[in-house]
Amino acid sequence: MDLPKLAIAALGGTVSMQASKPGEGVIPTVSGESLLASIPGLETLARVTVETLGLLPSASQDFEFLLSVLAWAKFQVEQGASGVVITQGTDTLEEAAQFFDYLWPHDTPLVLTGAMRSAAQPGADGPANLLDACRVALAENSRQRGVQVVMNGQIHLARSVRKTDSLALQAFSSPNVGPVGLLLEDHVCYQRPPDPRPLLPLPQQTTHKVAMLEACLSADTLLLENIVALGYDGLVIAGFGAGHVSPDWAKEIEHIARKIPVIIATRTGSGSTARASYGFRGGEMDLIRKGVSMAGFVCPRKARILLWLLIGCQQQEQLERYLSGDTAFNVPTTGF
Repeated sequence: MDLPKLAIAALGGTVSMQASKPGEGVIPTVSGESLLASIPGLETLARVTVETLGLLPSASQDFEFLLSVLAWAKFQVEQGASGVVITQGTDTLEEAAQFFDYLWPHDTPLVLTGAMRSAAQPGADGPANLLDACRVALAENSRQRGVQVVMNGQIHLARSVRKTDSLALQAFSSPNVGPVGLLLEDHVCYQRPPDPRPLLPLPQQTTHKVAMLEACLSADTLLLENIVALGYDGLVIAGFGAGHVSPDWAKEIEHIARKIPVIIATRTGSGSTARASYGFRGGEMDLIRKGVSMAGFVCPRKARILLWLLIGCQQQEQLERYLSGDTAFNVPTTGF
């Protein structure tokens, strides 16, 4: 039997971490090859190639690094891989997944996974998550689904997944929509068909900067007043509730929006921004009149990634289309 080809890249993160000395904190030290050795039986599912592209805590990643990983993943598909798996830290897993999803042009599955317990801890979840991710990447019904995250027996779409707990084993969820699938008795079971998703060209420039600020009670405007002067090319604000800010912030945002793109998202962690509910100063109707874009269901961190990519490929004028609540990309699908 001719087994499919599976490509795995290890980037670091908790899944690769051990302590160098007793009593010291864990650091990334375990290579992709060593991770693979912890999963006996995978060789019966696929012809596996594995590369260690980095040993980084995920907070140390940047967009340039992710672009190099994306190029590696695309090359694996060109060389005949039926699926691609990336292991990395969970702190930025949701952001990396969304970054890749905007740029992944293939029907071939690209699956990200990690671990909440280090490789040295009893009950480490890394091996099980990696095996699950490999099963998802190899499944025929995973094709045309873009980039997905597999953690703790659940399959999440890149656009909806969030890390919603700092340390718990069940740290990942998809607010509003839930997981798109599950692993049941080693079978990959999807609860919804594939949805359309937006694709962007690779950024032609990577030196631009997009800031993200969070609205909070009684916050001053000093940072807002200096955003443009500091050289930022875009701004995302995690606003109160359905996308609101204080009157003082609204005044400064109006000036900023005349010069660079501004997105208002919700800081709540679930739900959408509004468009036509609140008319007070700093409410979404006031902010829209001032020239900002409302993020809809897109969380602030992923809105920042979208804006950075759009500016990078000189398509920032398409921002409203990508954030529109009328698209299948943005409106959560209910029912299974």
